[in-house]
Amino acid sequence: MSVPVMTFPIKNLLNIGLQNTENIHYQLSPDELVQDTLRIGEGVLNDTGALVIRTGEFTGRSPKDKFTVKDETTADIVHWNDFNIPIEPKYYDIIYKKVLDYLDQLPEIWIRDCYACADPRYRLNIRVVNEKPWSNLFAYNMFLRPKEEELENFKADWHVIAVPGLKLDPKECGTRQHNVSLVSFKHKMILVAGSGYTGEMKKGIFTILNYILPHEKNVLSMHCSANMGDDGDTAIFFGLSGTGKTTLSADPNRKLIGDDEHAWTSDNIFNFEGGCYAKTINLTEEKEPEIFHAIRPGAIVENTTFFPGTNKINFDDASVTENTRVSYPLHFISNALEPSIGHLPKNIFFLTCDAFGVLPPISKLSPGQAMYQFISGYTAKVAGTEAGVTEPKSTFSACFGAPFLPLHPGKYAQMLGEKMQKHNVNVWMVNTGWTGGPYGVGSRMKLKFTRAMITAALEGKLNSVQFDTDPIFGVSIPKECPNVPAEVLHPRNTWADKNAYDEKAKYLAGLFVKNFEKYASGVTAEVLAAAPKA
Repeated sequence: MSVPVMTFPIKNLLNIGLQNTENIHYQLSPDELVQDTLRIGEGVLNDTGALVIRTGEFTGRSPKDKFTVKDETTADIVHWNDFNIPIEPKYYDIIYKKVLDYLDQLPEIWIRDCYACADPRYRLNIRVVNEKPWSNLFAYNMFLRPKEEELENFKADWHVIAVPGLKLDPKECGTRQHNVSLVSFKHKMILVAGSGYTGEMKKGIFTILNYILPHEKNVLSMHCSANMGDDGDTAIFFGLSGTGKTTLSADPNRKLIGDDEHAWTSDNIFNFEGGCYAKTINLTEEKEPEIFHAIRPGAIVENTTFFPGTNKINFDDASVTENTRVSYPLHFISNALEPSIGHLPKNIFFLTCDAFGVLPPISKLSPGQAMYQFISGYTAKVAGTEAGVTEPKSTFSACFGAPFLPLHPGKYAQMLGEKMQKHNVNVWMVNTGWTGGPYGVGSRMKLKFTRAMITAALEGKLNSVQFDTDPIFGVSIPKECPNVPAEVLHPRNTWADKNAYDEKAKYLAGLFVKNFEKYASGVTAEVLAAAPKA
């Protein structure tokens, strides 16, 4: 069923150049979008009523195919690098025309008005135009939802247009291959073509906010999760994908502010989004009950499989991708904070999944160490599926979010450093990875121990304990922690072969030092002094 033309602000569509205003589905409910997805044969319901879809060729972001238009607006401000890849304005014009021509030929399209930024002072209105109803449901889940009376005079600050079915000619369009995620700050437009991966829309908006807020509003944008205790103490969790941001912020004893994208203003922390986008690989009710129970009508589960002959999801199956995910609105989490705005933080946690097994499970950082670790943005992933490859792969992503940072990492680090010191915030590094040896020898840190360490830090129970200094990384390791065996706290103690630990620790220290060389000229002596002893 298409929405009658009179109920939709068509003139705004004509402003962006769309000619075909027939068969527009505007602002449909989640249930209607699910029904449309089932009608066109692109999804099925699982046994709990969630919509299960496949995103097609792309099951994750494609960072090498993300381009930013280099023009008078961006040329001298964007930090051009492997993630901020420039494209000439003429190619934007070509791609934009192709996207609109493609939309005009589609039998139906789905449009949604929504916004980002829970703090009304920074609200960014977004119009999302989709080829697929399930993409539009993702936008409903992940962005903030205006009240009905706000839609009458809704004016979009930015547009997102996503057309997975449009394959581009790279030669003609100046792209690397047939897909693109394209940002134009001049036109306030995000174009996603050739990829059905829904996260491209979400991270497109995150990218532009990482430009607008620090550069234009002097507000720090962050790739982090956040929650708040009953007495108003806010905690922030930085970490790359797979380190536990979503899992550890979904604490039943604390209010969830958000699981991925936030800003830190002079007087609060606020969420950019209206939903969560959680990994589901190896998901269990026991380990992550909040996420498990969010998989219900209205949620979208991406790229999972079913147990044979059933519609029950096999969360352990990574045959389509390791990056299986679910998106759902924040209110699916029983203890979500509404609106998602918290007080200034008292504790910051840098999460790393160290598959080398040498970093302490929890350690306290000095201001210099905090800046060093923030700029480093370290984690180490388990080796891939190639036969014979057992060595973990280190990843350094500046500010725990390099692919989404249009400005120089030093800008975000400087803002964080100033805020940490001004508000006297405790900064902790938490290793959610391996203990007792590297991947293949040791074992993954028990989630209950990690939760106990974070709880102890939040409740001030580590304030009065004694600390040891790690001889290589220089961080302060608590000698004891409630509900955690003392021998777990010192990683070297958990290795059977102490010499092997020392060698691996020095190896990792060397990786840190080498990675930091590119930032060394732009940081203070205090930050440089925080480097590990390689």
